[in-house]
Amino acid sequence: MSRIRQIATLIAVLVLSAPLSAEDAKTPYWASIRKDEPINMRVGPGEDYKILWVYHRQQLPFKVLRMKEGWRFVEDPEGARGWVLARFLTRDRTGFVTGKGPADMRESGSGNSKLLWRLGPGVVGNLGDCSANWCEFQVGPRKGYVEQSRLWGAGEP
Repeated sequence: MSRIRQIATLIAVLVLSAPLSAEDAKTPYWASIRKDEPINMRVGPGEDYKILWVYHRQQLPFKVLRMKEGWRFVEDPEGARGWVLARFLTRDRTGFVTGKGPADMRESGSGNSKLLWRLGPGVVGNLGDCSANWCEFQVGPRKGYVEQSRLWGAGEP
């Protein structure tokens, strides 16, 4: 093989094996709403598609299931699925309190630790590290630990 052909082959291999963009991220993954402005969930990946839902909650977590040319196919905490523009999402991890009745926010990751607050279903906050079925959780200035089973957006997507 000639030297030029070897170099061309090497370049082709490097280009094809290297990630080309964020489009190559592995799915599924967690994301959340970036801006404090309404975003539209659509039936297809384009602005010409019908709007299914309009979201107004900053930091609302989504599970990203697929990607296509600047669009993300997502699932919300209630199970609704559709397409949103990728630029309105961030990889910042957030959680959404689920279940019936309030979830306890405790001082440490233990059911025996001091109860700090009770969080109603639907509360959204910043998600920290999770271990032993408890996650660091922050809602505004309030910080503590919440059971992982009560947080949509925690754990593996």
